[in-house]
Parts: sequence; C-alpha cells; structure tokens
Amino acid sequence: MITRRGFLKSGALAMFMAGLGGVPNFLAQAASSYKLSRPYKRNKILVCIFQRGAMDGLMAVTPFTDHYLQKARPSLFMTAAKSAANPLLDLDGRFGLHPAMRSFEPLFQEKRLAIVHGMGSPNPTRSHFDAQDYMEAGTPFHKGTPSGWLNRAVGLMGHEAATPFQAVSLTSSLPRSFYGDHAAVAISNLQDFGVQLRGNQKASTLASRSFEDLYDQTSSSLLSRTGKESFEAVKMLEQVDTKKYTPANNAVYPSSPLGNSLKQIAQLIKMDVGLEIAFAESNGWDTHFNQGAAQGTFARNVQDLSQSMTAFWTDVEAYQDEVDVMTMTEFGRTVHQNGSNGTDHGRGSCMFILGNDVNGGLVHGNVPVLAPENLEDGRDLPVTTDFRNIFSEVAGKHLHIKDTQGLFPDWKDAPIGVMRHS
Repeated sequence: MITRRGFLKSGALAMFMAGLGGVPNFLAQAASSYKLSRPYKRNKILVCIFQRGAMDGLMAVTPFTDHYLQKARPSLFMTAAKSAANPLLDLDGRFGLHPAMRSFEPLFQEKRLAIVHGMGSPNPTRSHFDAQDYMEAGTPFHKGTPSGWLNRAVGLMGHEAATPFQAVSLTSSLPRSFYGDHAAVAISNLQDFGVQLRGNQKASTLASRSFEDLYDQTSSSLLSRTGKESFEAVKMLEQVDTKKYTPANNAVYPSSPLGNSLKQIAQLIKMDVGLEIAFAESNGWDTHFNQGAAQGTFARNVQDLSQSMTAFWTDVEAYQDEVDVMTMTEFGRTVHQNGSNGTDHGRGSCMFILGNDVNGGLVHGNVPVLAPENLEDGRDLPVTTDFRNIFSEVAGKHLHIKDTQGLFPDWKDAPIGVMRHS
C-alpha cells in the first residue's frame, strides 16, 4: 500500500484544475460537500520564475564600459551610445539593460525593480540538471535533499493547510522547488483538469488510468488530506469563469507560456483563494548557437520575460503591496562568445526582483572588471553572491520567515540589502 507521504514524494500528485465542465462528476459532487472559507486573509505573495537553460546575465545587464567584454564578444557586444541603432538602456553609467527589456526601465527608475549581478551557486557544476536541482533544493552541495526550498518556506510561514492554493506551480508537473511534506499543487491550465504522477512504475501505471480508478484503488488515508484539498480547489474554480478573465488596467500579456502562466497567477491572486507562493517557468535560455544581439533568440526571450512581468505587475496593481516577483537561473554564460555566435555554460548571471518592498533602482552585487585574471577558471563571470543570500533575504523579509537556517540548512545567511528595511 502507498502511504500518503510516500505518494507525495515519489508520486507527486499534481492537480490541473478548471471549471466544472472538465471535472469528473464524482469529484464535483464531493467538492460541493465542503464548506469553503474563501475569501482568505490577504497575505504576502512571492512569485518565482525559473529561467531554465541558463540566462546570459552579461547580455541582459551589460557592464558596457568594460573593454575586456567588448573584445571578448566582437559580434555580441552592445553599446549604450545614443548613436547606436539599438543602444542599451543606461541604468547607472556602468550597466545597461538590453533594449528588448525596455518595459523594465520605468520600474527600475521608480525603484521597484532591483537587479542582482554576479549571482549563482557556489557549486561549480555546469550541468543544467544538477545546477537546477541544487538551486531548487537550496542545498548546492547535497544531491539527495528530499525537499525543495519553496516547500520548506511553506512550512516555515507557520500557517499552512488553510487553503489548497497556498503554494501553486503553473507547470505541467510539480517542480523540484515544491517537493516535500507540505501541500503544493501544479496547475497546467486553469481551464483544464487532470492528474499526473511522476516517479516509480506503480505510480506511472496509476497515472495512465482515469481519476476514478485512481481514487478507487488507493487507500482512504492516501487521499484523506489531498482529496479534501482537491475538492475544495475544484469548488473554488467552478465559481469563476476563467475563460472570460480580463486583465486590469489594460494590461497586455504576451501570448507565450510565461505570459499565460503569469496571467493565471494574477487570476488566482484576485480570487482571494489564499495564494502565497507561486512558481512559473521560462525556457529557451541555453544560447549556444546564434544568440543574436539586439535581435535574435536572446532578445525575444528577454522581451517575453520583461513584458510578461510588466503585464502581471500592471494587472495586480491593487495587490502590489503584497506581491513580489523574483527570477532565477541555474548559471550564466561564458564571457567569450564561441565560434557559433553564441555563449557556452558559465558561472555568474543576474536576476530581477520586483516589488514595493524591494530596494530597487540599483544593480546589487559585485561584477569585477572582466580581465582574464578576474575570471573564474579563466573564462567566466565569477559568482560573487550566493543565490541563498538573495533567496533568504527576499523570502525572509517579504514572507516574514525568520528561520532562514531552516530554509537553507547548513548555511548562514548574509543579506546583501536587496530588500528595504521595514
């Protein structure tokens, strides 16, 4: 028999929820028997976006006065000179924002957007899989950590189980960040419903059957808690016509996976269903070939990221005091471009943090002059800020988590000042 905890860890029940039309009758009937407690108390909300593939931080936020970088990237380097066709957006006389991220510029000037440069993992791996695993687990030197740092954050907030929507990932399966003992759901699309399992063969066999079969063939103890959470979640969503959602303030989301994910997170926030931690993904950052400069693959990616985040921020204007958005990526790219007009796996990168409690309008962190003797392994922007410093400060300040030792085991935090003092 599969225990509930074992099922959650190795089977990862992930619910994709929607209106009543796509929900099995038995589940909708069960949901109607539960008394809902919405609207929930308005709490702080942290939205995390993982840029999978390793973003080139030196192209997103370029130290354009560095002639070593210009020499290392003869076809990729961009300038902030006004005479250029597509100049970088000069942030502070040293760093320039990629022109495709123009929608970020006013947020930076309003001091709502902060940038942390030279950030990354202390583990020097350049494996996408390993680096993402370490970052999402929050333990960069321990491969087998069973929980993710966002799942631990759920427990450390101290008020879980009030709602099935406390921790939600807008992905097709539960991300590594949400693995653990505390409740979390993965919603692929608010207009669809299904159940997906990952892990061992027995779990996969169950996943291939209908939800009714799964419900019938698992013990009552297995679904005693997750079943109730699922029923409540379905009931909440059936009260809202998600297909007719209209963003506020004329916000226009890109018609991209990230844009759609953030739009649905905005819906959940406005439904007052108790959301506190949300997760979304942005893919396609592994730019080995034809990366492009002002135009091209990279430009399209950063435009999508910035426009999606800006649309979300505009849409949730009434909730901006409660919401922070934080990006992350597993590592950066090499300082030198390669022979395919791209960049290879590197070390340090940058990240963006958006919120009213953020110490914005600054490029935090340390980026040395990119002379050969200052590069990690003679090739990479060095990691000068451990990602845990940033994650713990943002989660600690915004979500009011005091036990950062519990959030990141075997590590002592060292805040860098990216959050304002309350």
